[in-house]
Amino acid sequence: MVNKYKKIIVICSSASFYSQVVEVQKQLKNLNFKVIVPLIVNKMVKSNDFKVETYKTWMERPEDYKRKAYLTKKHFNEVKKGDVILVLNYKKNGKNGYIGGAVLSEMAVAFFLKKPIYILNPIDESSSFKEELYGMFPIILKGDLSKIK
Repeated sequence: MVNKYKKIIVICSSASFYSQVVEVQKQLKNLNFKVIVPLIVNKMVKSNDFKVETYKTWMERPEDYKRKAYLTKKHFNEVKKGDVILVLNYKKNGKNGYIGGAVLSEMAVAFFLKKPIYILNPIDESSSFKEELYGMFPIILKGDLSKIK
């Protein structure tokens, strides 16, 4: 059987951007990519509740960190299955191109597995992870999804 998709793209993103993940997922599907999104995105769509605090219960209930660990491992496995990763980085906490620790971890998995890493917007030059981010040689799309190969 011939694969009808160009590639499998795994989206990595701060939970704060999950409503944008849904939009980008549609755009990528229209470009004939198979798209994998973080597990919580589908729950947010079903419930029409995109408030991060609804799902990020471990901040108030430390016993829920086991859920955070499950979600982290699940997405690492998705990164392993995919052909490339796409990091969605928008403005957060006053920083353009925000990439947090969890997404940095997902990028590190992709880098270790020799998967191409695409980042939608330029990296925030004040990021404390700047050195690590550039050291993984990501392809910065400058907002243009059509540059994904």
